[in-house]
Amino acid sequence: MLLMFVPIGVMVDMAEKIDKFKENEVPTTAIFEYYYDFTWFFGNLLFPIFLFLSVIWFTSKLANDTEVIAILSSGISFFRFLRPYLISASVVALFSFFAGMFVVPKSNLRFNEFLTKYISKTSVRQTRNLYKQINENEFIFVSNYDPVRQSANNFSLEHFEGNELKFKIQSNTIRWIDKDTLFRLSSYTKRTFDKDQEIYTKMSRKDTIFDFEIDDLSPVSYKAETLTFSDLNRFIETEQEGGSVLINNHLLVRYKRWTLPLSAFILTIIAVAVSSFKRRGGMGVNLAFGITLGFLFIFFDKIFGVLVNKSNFSPFLAAWLPLILFGILAFFLLRHAKR
Repeated sequence: MLLMFVPIGVMVDMAEKIDKFKENEVPTTAIFEYYYDFTWFFGNLLFPIFLFLSVIWFTSKLANDTEVIAILSSGISFFRFLRPYLISASVVALFSFFAGMFVVPKSNLRFNEFLTKYISKTSVRQTRNLYKQINENEFIFVSNYDPVRQSANNFSLEHFEGNELKFKIQSNTIRWIDKDTLFRLSSYTKRTFDKDQEIYTKMSRKDTIFDFEIDDLSPVSYKAETLTFSDLNRFIETEQEGGSVLINNHLLVRYKRWTLPLSAFILTIIAVAVSSFKRRGGMGVNLAFGITLGFLFIFFDKIFGVLVNKSNFSPFLAAWLPLILFGILAFFLLRHAKR
C-alpha cells in the first residue's frame, strides 16, 4: 500500500508545486531531500488508511478463497484466528511509535522549513502583542516581532519577587546581535523600586543579555511537530511556564504521538471484522468500506484538531476521542463477526 500510494502522493504534490520550483530556482538536491521528508510526512499522515486497506485486502483475499471458513470450521476460535493479526499490529505499532517519536519529527522540520523558504513564504509565527513568562520572576512583552531581522518593538521586562515589582525595563526596540551574542536595546529605560524609593536609569542604547533567546518570543507554530520525544516534553514544560497561547496545540501533538500507534490495534480489528466473510460484490465492497472508514477516522482526527486550534477544546480528548469512538465500533463489529 505504501509503494502504491506514496508515489501517487509525490506526483500530485510535484504537479502542484513544479511552477514554484522553477520560479524560486530550487536546487535539485533540495527537491530530492524535500520528497524524502514528504514520504515520511505523507506516510505518517495516512498511516491509518494504509493499514486499514492492507488488512482488508489480505483478509478479503482469504475470505474469497474460503480460507477463513476452512480455518474456523476446523475448530479454531475467531480470537485464535485474530491472534496473528494482533501480533502483526504490534510490530506495526512499535515501528509507528519509534518513527513518530524520533524519525518523523526531524523530517517534519526539514519539510516545513522547505515549504516556508521556497513555497509559501508566509509567517508561521504569531508576531503581534506577544506576552511571555521567561522564568519564575520575569515577564516580557513586545508589540510586534520580526523573525527575519530578529528584532521586536515596544519591549518591556518586569521582574517580580513575590507580588512586588522590583524593576521594570523598557525600550523602543530590542534586537539580537548574533556576532556579539547579545541583545541591543534602543531608548533604554530602567525603573528600580526599593521600598519608597525609585531609581530611574535612561540610556540611548544598551547592550546586555537576558534569560531567553530572541526566537523564544514567538516560536514557529509547527515547532512541536519537529521535536523528538524528550525535546518535546521539555519544550511543552517551558511553554506552559511561559503561558504560551499555542500550548494546547503542542499538547495535542504529544498526545497524538501515543494514540497513532495504538490505533493500529483498533483499525486492524475493524478491518478483520468487516472482511473475514464473503460479501456480494467481492473484495471491492470491502475495500470501499475500508476507504470510507479510514477517511472517517482521519476526518474525526482533523475535526477535533481544529476544535483545539479554534477553541478551548481539551487536547487530551481531541487525541483520544477518535480512538474511543472507533474502539466502540471495533467491539460491536467483532461481536458481529464472531457470529
